[in-house]
Amino acid sequence: MYINENLKRFLSSVILLLLIFYIMQNSLLLFNIFLFILLIISIYEFCHFRFNKLIIFFGCICLLFSFYCVYLFRNANNEYSMFYFSLVIITCISTDIGGFIFGKLIKGPKITKISPNKTYAGVFGSYFLSIISFYFFLDYSNKQIFFSIEFVLIIILISSISQLGDLIISFFKRVSNIKDTGKIIPGHGGLLDRIDGMIFAFPTTYLFFVLWK
Repeated sequence: MYINENLKRFLSSVILLLLIFYIMQNSLLLFNIFLFILLIISIYEFCHFRFNKLIIFFGCICLLFSFYCVYLFRNANNEYSMFYFSLVIITCISTDIGGFIFGKLIKGPKITKISPNKTYAGVFGSYFLSIISFYFFLDYSNKQIFFSIEFVLIIILISSISQLGDLIISFFKRVSNIKDTGKIIPGHGGLLDRIDGMIFAFPTTYLFFVLWK
């Protein structure tokens, strides 16, 4: 049973990753339609949390802002828009996978009761795999951008925000007494279970680059 669930998780991640990058590379219109569908599903799932109407409304506004930042990031009219968009995607996915693998293999002390599966080893694994993945991504991208300590710090920032987003959604589920936000993705549950880190990482990263620029 445990192996089957992990196999579902792995296959779901691979399929989602390939789908996202295929859409990103081939059609901006298709990507925007895909993004809008994801927004609707995310709002639908968020509305199932057991909060009062004011918190639900505020949460939906935050989701709208997050997806709008994704839209701005991807639709920016410059040669590096795809590069930075991919940076966030790869870092968030590597954070999730690295935390899962290192947490299961090394285990060790837990971080918080909010998410019992989170360990300090998993945090290290998230940072480690994110940095390694970005290093190889730079080599593949063929951009005249070199690996540096500045990018390592940016990756650590994005990974930290992604992990914080994971904990926040885990807290929402714990308060609402639900295991998953939905059942749309095999092995993962709902869409928010899969993109919990991204919905926090994208607006933070976008604002960071806007202010930095």
